Parts: sequence; C-alpha cells; structure tokens
Amino acid sequence: MSPSLTVAVVLVVAFFAVAYAVGLYNGLVRLKHGVGKAWANIDVLLRQRHEELPKLVETCKQYMQHERATLERVIAARNAVASARERHDVQALGQAESGLRAGLGQLFALAENYPQLKADESFRHLQQRISALESGIADRRELYNEAVNLNNVRIEQFPDVLLARFFGFAAATLLQFSEAEKADVDLKALFG
Repeated sequence: MSPSLTVAVVLVVAFFAVAYAVGLYNGLVRLKHGVGKAWANIDVLLRQRHEELPKLVETCKQYMQHERATLERVIAARNAVASARERHDVQALGQAESGLRAGLGQLFALAENYPQLKADESFRHLQQRISALESGIADRRELYNEAVNLNNVRIEQFPDVLLARFFGFAAATLLQFSEAEKADVDLKALFG
C-alpha cells in the first residue's frame, strides 16, 4: 500500500470515529436536556398547585373551625414541597408530595362533614382545580421518570459510558412517592 493511501485510510477511519463519538455525545446531551424538560413540566404544575392551596385552606377555614390541625398540616406539606422543588431535590420532593397528598386526602374527606363548605362554589372550583393539577402531576411524573430511565440506561451502556464518564454525565433521580402513597386508600379510616 502506498503511503498516501495509508494516510487516506487513517484519515477516513479517524473521521468516522470522531463522527461516531460526536453522535454519541449529542445523544447524551439530548437525553440530559430531556430530563430537564420533563422536570420543568412537573415544576409548572407544582407551582400552580402551590398557588392554589392557600386559597383552598382559606376557604376551608371559614367552615372548618375545628379542623385547624389538618389545615396546618396541608400548609406545612405545601411548604415542604416548595422547598424541595426549589432545591431540585427529587427524593425530598417525593417524600413531601406523599405528605401533601395525604393531607389533601384528609382535608377533602373532612369536607364531607361540612355541607355548607361542599356547597361553596369557591371550594368546589378549587377542589376540581387541585384534582386536575394532581392528575397532571401524575402524568408528567410518569414522563419525567421515563426520561430519567432513558438517560440512566444510556449513560451505563457501552460505548456511551466512556463518553458519559469523560464528560461528567450523571445519573438522574427518579421521582418516587412513599409506599403509603402507592397503597390502597383506607376509606374506613378516612370516614370513620
């Protein structure tokens, strides 16, 4: 083989190796930003719910004078969710979400004992709004966890793992709720 042909072959192989590495790198970047986008979609709904909860508590305070502990628990859980969200602490967010959902479940169950509250247009609107936000959060949580899974699998696969380690791509954390959140609701405890 002539020296010029050898140089040409080496250059072609080097070009394809660099192009392959660039393709892998761009794929990793795309997955990393997909996780960020999925998180931003959850964050939007968390902020909206954060703004609605004080309105709900204020509406309930007018009728539920004897349920102050439940109302305070909802506000404390709301603040814990906001704090975890602002720190981007997905694990703490999952725990805080579980507390907030439990508090909201108890609040809505207690509202059954207050016919005037249930009849209040503002309460019904807020209850529907928060329920819709909860459904949206659950849907977006599923999409977020899928993006995290795709990212985490990809940065562990060969040869992607080589570039991922070299460029510092890190695994993302799944948004998980507590086992109590996943368990069946005990209706006797709620209405007993």
